[in-house]
Amino acid sequence: MKGIRGISQLSTRLYAAQAARKVEAVELGFKPQEVQVTKLPSGLVIASLENYSPASKIGVFVKAGCRHETHNNLGVTHLLRLASNLTTKGASAFKICRGIEAVGGHLSVTSSRENMVYSVDCLRDDVDTVMEFLINVTTAQEFRSWEVSDLTPRVKIDLTEAANNAHVGVVERLHEAAYKNALSNSLYCPGYMVGNVQSEHLHEFVQNNFTSARMALVGLGVDHAVLKQVGEQFLNIRSGAGTSGAQAQYRGGELRHQTGSSMVHCAVVSESVAAGSGEALAFSVLQHVLGAAPQIKRGSNTTNKLVQGINKVTSEPFTVSAFNTSYSDSGLFGVYTISQAASAGDVIRAAVAQVEAVAGGEVTAADLTRAKTQLKSQQLMSVETCEGFLEALGSQALASGAYLSPDAVAKDIDNVSLTDVANAAKKFVSGQKTMASSGNLVATPFVDEL
Repeated sequence: MKGIRGISQLSTRLYAAQAARKVEAVELGFKPQEVQVTKLPSGLVIASLENYSPASKIGVFVKAGCRHETHNNLGVTHLLRLASNLTTKGASAFKICRGIEAVGGHLSVTSSRENMVYSVDCLRDDVDTVMEFLINVTTAQEFRSWEVSDLTPRVKIDLTEAANNAHVGVVERLHEAAYKNALSNSLYCPGYMVGNVQSEHLHEFVQNNFTSARMALVGLGVDHAVLKQVGEQFLNIRSGAGTSGAQAQYRGGELRHQTGSSMVHCAVVSESVAAGSGEALAFSVLQHVLGAAPQIKRGSNTTNKLVQGINKVTSEPFTVSAFNTSYSDSGLFGVYTISQAASAGDVIRAAVAQVEAVAGGEVTAADLTRAKTQLKSQQLMSVETCEGFLEALGSQALASGAYLSPDAVAKDIDNVSLTDVANAAKKFVSGQKTMASSGNLVATPFVDEL
């Protein structure tokens, strides 16, 4: 009890200190800011939050993920991720590296199936310096043939690491089996394309996809007017909407990868809904009703409905969670299991049965309340870090040209009902299934046996 009283007193002192700092900030003229979003006539979206931080984070979001690749340039986005520090028209590879390191900055590039994100971190006083390099790597690429060729060993390393990661392999095969086009494209360069993606492919892809109407310039700890000026002057080079991507076509199917591993990784899903749609939050709540991830590190997660159901059929060790991912025009929802080879069939069937039980109404108000609380907590915690907030702000700005605050999202979550959750589960139960598995599959059922 002594320790608890000590924590209580500490909290009081911390709250008092925070209040004092807020008063001091107001006295200095630092007023709390809201997220500002501006869409320029060119289609470029500018979004920012002035948080008065001594460090700034700026990102360029582009609708240029691997779903926009064609049959002739598969793997081009993988090369683009690795080519971010190559020579541009305005700076050599050495100058980019040396210039960012000199100010203690950091440049990174990530990509998903829909977007590519170029971001830089720096001290506020060095924004002008790193912004120059950010503009160079996103709008003035050269892709010299010998530099692109030098990326081949790094591509091979990435492919080796992906091949050794069972989870990555299952998720990639899941998308390949689930879709006919677009979203079936892998985040990684296909083996037969290694060394065959040339500078011409990179130039063509950038020309078709890196246009103003497909970009969002996002900043934290930077003045919105400054960001807008940068966007108007330097990111209006390519106008237009660029090449329109193909609409995702869900088909369902199965891909199995037999290995010598004693563990079986398996995902079973159906098509869900697009991100931002009215039903998307219902699937997110359903994910937490079933069990998204352990709430305690290395915990048994005994409140997880999936865990409870599987414990009834096996005593072997396993890991299970609900699988939920959404894109601009489609989504996947289901279960992901990791189990011993001998018990894989029992584990997979028990996990699917739990979703069927929810579809049948076997979920209580207490389950719904717990799931909503976990989802709201996850949403709020995801924007506590600069990385998470920049990702949320940029993704929303690029997709809709607006930003929905965490408070507004929390209110929408509260409006999800038991009926909404049951209907989401029914969509999984009645939908055409897709299954991807990896490991010793001797006891793993086929998708048509579930």
